[in-house]
Amino acid sequence: MAATGESVVHGSKARPQDLPSVDKLLRLDAAQALVAAHGHTLVATQARNLLDHLRVLALAGGLDAGSILPEALAHELANRVQARLAPRLRRVLNLTGTVIHTNLGRSVLPQAAIAHLTAMMEGPNNLEYDLAGGGRGDRDSIVEGLLCEITGAEAATVVNNNAAAVLLTIAALAGGREVVISRGELVEIGGAFRMPDVMASAGAAMVEVGTTNRTHLADYARAITPQTALLMKVHTSNYAVEGFTASVPEAQLAELAKERGVALATDLGSGSLVDMSLYGLPKEPTPQEMLAAGCGVVTFSGDKLLGGPQAGLIVGSRELVGKIRKFPMKRALRLSKLPLAALEATLMLYLQPELLTRDLPTLRWLTRPAAQAAQTAQQLLEPLREALAPRYAVTAEAMLSQIGSGSLPVDRLPSAGLAIAPLLPGKRGMGTALEALATALRELPLPIIGRIADDRLLLDCRCLDDPADVLNQLAALRERITA
Repeated sequence: MAATGESVVHGSKARPQDLPSVDKLLRLDAAQALVAAHGHTLVATQARNLLDHLRVLALAGGLDAGSILPEALAHELANRVQARLAPRLRRVLNLTGTVIHTNLGRSVLPQAAIAHLTAMMEGPNNLEYDLAGGGRGDRDSIVEGLLCEITGAEAATVVNNNAAAVLLTIAALAGGREVVISRGELVEIGGAFRMPDVMASAGAAMVEVGTTNRTHLADYARAITPQTALLMKVHTSNYAVEGFTASVPEAQLAELAKERGVALATDLGSGSLVDMSLYGLPKEPTPQEMLAAGCGVVTFSGDKLLGGPQAGLIVGSRELVGKIRKFPMKRALRLSKLPLAALEATLMLYLQPELLTRDLPTLRWLTRPAAQAAQTAQQLLEPLREALAPRYAVTAEAMLSQIGSGSLPVDRLPSAGLAIAPLLPGKRGMGTALEALATALRELPLPIIGRIADDRLLLDCRCLDDPADVLNQLAALRERITA
């Protein structure tokens, strides 16, 4: 057998019968060490998969005999075991220029949230236990007080994302009845999540008013009937309609809702808990402002501008939030202990708003001066040039960052970074060279994700806190592009 190293000649082709059995492969000293480290089941499964793969190659006449020597088999088996144990979810460096990137996990948790989450996972916790009274507790109570203090709401509840928050609100307040909404706010967000579909899923009848670009208070007033349960406002945070437009402010709708005896809910989507304009960023409506305007319920996300974990936050009047909390669907959408712990710690940071740009990564990156990003780019410039020479040219340039792919996508922030272009005599092969570099960056131990635009690969430094995360990987990058 090949595992003895006696019946094959290096450089010749191996036959299927030259392959060792699974049992013989596992008796190799190196395989036994793998079994000791990882257990028999995993190693035996990978050994079987390896031999099956090699058998297919042998049958096709494409298996080199040297690849089935004991050392080669043991090495490949170890690689397969490690590859199988490698997690699919990995940390990456976001140098795309999009701060709140949907495909890259959106907001990065602050250190306070990571520490609190870890502490709560290391043992039992009082998720639904009242430490003061010694009886059953309510998991909403973990963050309800914080949300009420920060937003001024009478009550609050949380679910697993903002889509769930909108669905639950409509189902609880308007199931089997009518919801009036402007045609200009029938939005679609990621994953084909459309407001008309949400209405139907919640069991509500949608009543459209106004037009795509203009809706007036009279449109809402005419649409209200005895079957109307809810007026719905949706903040269009993922696109903008400009020009001849009109919409009705929440304060005016609140007066109409009160007069007609119906509820008013508004969905802020990526709602922020602070006035972003104070940091030189585009103004976004806050839950505080919506509640002050008279909205009965406000829904918004926890993992966008708020800077916390994925969650759907619902704040509003005690009566309406109480109905939402008691609705049967709530249990299916409730938040688990992990995001609850992270959300609690993130909300705690908002009690010290002066420190947010230091402690909240999302806000820190959004407010990072372009000059600071340019300084980081200069630190990387020469080492990256050396690593990529002579195949690519690297320059430090001014860039424009994006706040979020689904949150304020049309707004740009002055930034800086590195532009990398293939050194070719013409356009031929440009795309292949750029894709090869992008692939090499993604294959690094800490993958680096940039963006390709105008025949260059751009690495925006806005979200790069430590240049060493790139510098320490340049030797590995050079090996990949020169292999």
